[in-house]
Amino acid sequence: MTRRLEPLTLATLGEIPAPCRDCVFWELDPVAARQAGRNGDTALEKEAWLSQLLLDWGPAGVVMYVDDELAGYAIYAPSVYLPRIQAFPTAPVSPDAVVLATGRILPRYLGLGLGKVLVQAVAKDVLKRGFRALEAFGDSRWDGPGCVWPTDFLRAVGFGVVREHPRNPRLRLDLRSTITWRSEMEAAVERLMGAIRPEQTPPVTVRESAPPARTP
Repeated sequence: MTRRLEPLTLATLGEIPAPCRDCVFWELDPVAARQAGRNGDTALEKEAWLSQLLLDWGPAGVVMYVDDELAGYAIYAPSVYLPRIQAFPTAPVSPDAVVLATGRILPRYLGLGLGKVLVQAVAKDVLKRGFRALEAFGDSRWDGPGCVWPTDFLRAVGFGVVREHPRNPRLRLDLRSTITWRSEMEAAVERLMGAIRPEQTPPVTVRESAPPARTP
C-alpha cells in the first residue's frame, strides 16, 4: 500500500467527493451559507475562499492518496478564515491555535489508522508555521459523516477537551506534545516492521540495518 500526501489546492479540491467539495459550512457564516445554497453558488464560494486563503496564508489542507486513489482529506486554517466558528457555543478559539475544521476518511479506508496520519501531517505543518496548538470542535452526538469531527475521534488522536459542552466541546492538541506523539507512533511502526522483517528480508540485510551492539 503506497500512501501519498498532497496539499489542498484548487486542483486537488476537485478530487474531494461531493457534497464535501462544494460545502461552505466553515467558509461562510450561517446566513451567508444559506444564501449561497439558495443561489447555487456554494462551489464558487468554496473556490474563492480557498484561492484567497492560499494567497494570504498558504496551503490549508492535506489530501491523502493510497495507491493513487483518494483516501481522505483534512482542512485547517486560522480562525479568522472560518466564520462558522462564531456560531459554536464553545468559541472562541485560543489565539495561539490553528483550527482543524473538518475532514474525512473514505469508507473503504476506515480502520487503517489513516485519520491519525492526517492529523499528524496537519500538526507538523502548523508547528512549522510557528503555532503552538491545533484546536477543533467536536460532535459528541455524531452519527455519520458531517462537517464536524466526532469528539471520540479527536480524543483518540490526542486532543483534550478545553471547554466542555454536551454537543460541541472545544478540544486542543498542544503541538509541543506532538514530538512525543510522533516518536511513539514511529516506534510502533518500527516494532511492526521489526516483527515482519525477518520473514521478508534476508538475514544479512537485517544484520546490516540493525543498530551497532553496545560494548558492556
